[in-house]
Amino acid sequence: MGFPVTQGRPNYSGNFIPEIWSGKLIENFYDATVLAAIANTDYEGEIKSMGDTVNIRTTPEITIKTYVKGQTLQVENPDKPKLQLVIDKGEYFACIEDDVDKVQSDIALMDTWSKDASERMKIKIDQRVLTDMLPDVAAANKGGSAGRISGNINLGTTGSPVAITKTNVLEYIVDMGTVLDEANAPEGNRFLIIPAKMAGMIKKSDLKDASLTGDSVSVLRNGRLGMIDRFTVYMSHNLKVDTGGKFNLIAGHKMGFTFASQMTEMETIRSESTFGNIIRGLQVYGYKVVKPEALSTGIVTLS
Repeated sequence: MGFPVTQGRPNYSGNFIPEIWSGKLIENFYDATVLAAIANTDYEGEIKSMGDTVNIRTTPEITIKTYVKGQTLQVENPDKPKLQLVIDKGEYFACIEDDVDKVQSDIALMDTWSKDASERMKIKIDQRVLTDMLPDVAAANKGGSAGRISGNINLGTTGSPVAITKTNVLEYIVDMGTVLDEANAPEGNRFLIIPAKMAGMIKKSDLKDASLTGDSVSVLRNGRLGMIDRFTVYMSHNLKVDTGGKFNLIAGHKMGFTFASQMTEMETIRSESTFGNIIRGLQVYGYKVVKPEALSTGIVTLS
């Protein structure tokens, strides 16, 4: 027996309303992550689980002495300092796909959720690392009197940030480059991380769009915009922002910072408390500023 039809549609009795589950999903947007682009990741393959320690050898500093004819040479035993990268941090996710949802939809929900969790894990790690590395930047490469040689370059402080506009944005970037020059940081492979509004100021400056020559694919992947004054410029929403909209910019060479991360656990298990499958993952990581003079930081407001 069929339902009576009114104007081409069936009349349903009671509170029953049929539902259709779409086989399509609205995709999420993710903040670009930059750590893989700005950090030395040479030690990533050496970690296996949380608690691992990676010993990093450093190059000793050799002393150059003046020679006088006939003198006895003084032989030194250069100190070979060792740094330790401790993999002591971790992030995880765990979610369940109910059998009812699985039956009513042809979406591979588990794969979709895994991708979403992975992207959000990267964002959380970026936010943590880009904040934690700030105190370890060399004292001469930050503050109101930066510059190992000049000592008079104003990169801003928490109490007195530099107010950036489209008029002075390029000058500020050049100043950050000068600070790294005075610290003898290599000119190649330098990076600069800025917020979106500052990127917009560059596009409105005298340099305009010619300043940012990145491709659209890389922008979506890791925030890469282009190059200015030997810096590869990255845009990130994960920079530390102090009260009052004070952005903590980070610049430098990737030799200054090391980062290691690995997804050590990824598994699907059957839920004991309901009808469904649980997917869960654990990512362990560690990071360390290994050459403070290769990094610079500035504090700015954007008007």
